[in-house]
Amino acid sequence: MKHVKIMGIPFTHIDHRTLVQKLETHIEQKEKSFVITANPEIVMRANEDHNYMRAIHKADYITADGIGIIKAAELFNHPLPGRVTGYDVMMDLLQISSQKKYRIYLLGAHRDTLEAAKRNIKLQYPHLDIVGAHEGYFDWDSNSISEEILQTRPDIIFVALGAPKQEKWIAENIHKFNHGIFLCVGGSLDVWGGKAERAPISWQNRNLEWLYRLLKQPRRWRRMLALPRFAYCVLRQKVKKT
Repeated sequence: MKHVKIMGIPFTHIDHRTLVQKLETHIEQKEKSFVITANPEIVMRANEDHNYMRAIHKADYITADGIGIIKAAELFNHPLPGRVTGYDVMMDLLQISSQKKYRIYLLGAHRDTLEAAKRNIKLQYPHLDIVGAHEGYFDWDSNSISEEILQTRPDIIFVALGAPKQEKWIAENIHKFNHGIFLCVGGSLDVWGGKAERAPISWQNRNLEWLYRLLKQPRRWRRMLALPRFAYCVLRQKVKKT
């Protein structure tokens, strides 16, 4: 499979539809797959944390979740097909799972938010088989979470612990499983649980989802500093190659 390397991270050259199709094939064939949807913040964090970088390199698919990644790939003359976000992939997999009776497990968010997310997901997909769920606040060194998930035999595990915890948790635990799609979905359960709001389509189409989040959650401003730092590092890398 073709990859585009940006600051040490090999982004998979794949579009949304193809990724969903491949994941469905993995489910049908009882295979494992680890999917990360990475934005500039994740790239910067990985370049500052070697353990995190190693965890990311264990993924089977790393997609471009952020216009900054797309622009960087274009700058290096290796364009990617487009953004592939965790939330959008989750939506398609929920729809497919509802039709094909795939078993779903939810990991992440506060307990109340998780329960609200489960209710809202079931309202939209009443035939969906949610075989288990666990809040995102647990003892990292405990094996009980992975053991609980194993017992439920899910086909898809949506991991919403936020970066870098979700990627590190999957990297450390996926070897215990014989099959299953492990998808990092960030704050998607907060959206389903009504604690966060996704940017309207008009903002998404203008690649301003990051600005919408900042306006809704001003406390994110420190995290947003990763964007200009990422742009600077990409430009510097480009200059070195010319």
